[in-house]
Amino acid sequence: MPVSATAATAAGLCAFIDASPSPFHVCQTVARELAAHGFTELAEGQQWPSDGPSKHYVVRGGSLIAWATADATGPTPFRVVGAHTDSPNLRVKQHPDLASAGWQLVGLEPYGGAWLNSWLDRELGISGRLSVRDGDTVGERLVRIDEPILRVPQLAIHLSDDRKGVTLDPQRHVNAVWGVGREPRSFLGFVAEYAEVDPAAVLGWELMTHDLTPSGIVGRDRDLVSAPRLDNQGTCYAGLQAFLAAIDEPGAAIPVLAMFDHEEVGSQSDRGAQSDLLSTVLERIVLARGGGRAEFLAALSGSVCASGDMAHATHPNYADRHEPAHRIAVNAGPVLKVNQNLRYATDAAGAGAFALACAQAGVPLQRYVHRADLPCGSTIGPMTAAGTGMTTVDVGAAQLAMHSAREMMGAADVPAYAAALAAFLTPTVAGR
Repeated sequence: MPVSATAATAAGLCAFIDASPSPFHVCQTVARELAAHGFTELAEGQQWPSDGPSKHYVVRGGSLIAWATADATGPTPFRVVGAHTDSPNLRVKQHPDLASAGWQLVGLEPYGGAWLNSWLDRELGISGRLSVRDGDTVGERLVRIDEPILRVPQLAIHLSDDRKGVTLDPQRHVNAVWGVGREPRSFLGFVAEYAEVDPAAVLGWELMTHDLTPSGIVGRDRDLVSAPRLDNQGTCYAGLQAFLAAIDEPGAAIPVLAMFDHEEVGSQSDRGAQSDLLSTVLERIVLARGGGRAEFLAALSGSVCASGDMAHATHPNYADRHEPAHRIAVNAGPVLKVNQNLRYATDAAGAGAFALACAQAGVPLQRYVHRADLPCGSTIGPMTAAGTGMTTVDVGAAQLAMHSAREMMGAADVPAYAAALAAFLTPTVAGR
């Protein structure tokens, strides 16, 4: 029987999220945990080792893929748990220094489908990475400022039309206040000094805001998780715990953890799910084990991917916005997501693989269908299926307030989600 991911807890998820304010920090957090379990990082530009069993991972920007192989050779199929590291937020513009009405501002713009009103009147920090010149080379420096330096203020109700509020203009209304006075200060200079680098050496940056309120376990019975970035760090954490639980379990497939950046903006980048990252890594795993192109294609034919992304719980105040025959509850088990127009990649074969995993893990399974009269979101599943030819199933854990600066899920769903993914990664029979 497949193992369960008993190490996954709501408190562990909260700690993971608080340690990972940006996609780059997600990869750093995961890499540290993998290293503690004997994994070594490989560089894409180097020859990969081919001497027996291996536990490795590769990082490309804000994306990471990890795998563990045993002694067996030949076209062993893969079992892949996919996730994404990015979340909707407000990101720093290229010329961020602004001034208005005596206030010093930082120019921000929305990333992905951020629910803008939720970002108002919050204490915000900054995280991301800097490209820094070092002589004739360019290096990278992660930066994280967990201090309340930014705030996007709401308009007073007395100044709105008919006291009904305002519709936020992403160009004009989401710039952050960070000071007052007549003497402007360079925001990038401030960030560089915080990162202990020469401001003149900064050549490029990917900087974003994050909510400074710590994640927490809340509710009358302390059975809910309140946190930023549950979409999709809830899957990153559960997937990591599932992967670590599966690596020492004998199985009929090679377990793989694949976490991609840029899902919230379409995944079309060098490290998004539409890139060559996953297929390239999988082929190199086969090559390192002595196989060739034919063995790689044979391995793909029997491989299955569980594309993990969070799912919509039925909202108690907006129950009419949900498909009435498919109610989804928190603390009621993982969610299988199906869409007839392939916004999700799930088909009967993929659904069967994940349903069996839930049964083997002893956790209930819920089935989600979006209202037919509302546009359905999508995730990395369809593009992973199209790019690799693998059977792919879209799954998740139920949550409220998706794409808000602050989201909520069930505490009991954290270990249940991880246990289902661990069982998925350790099939007892090869093939679909």
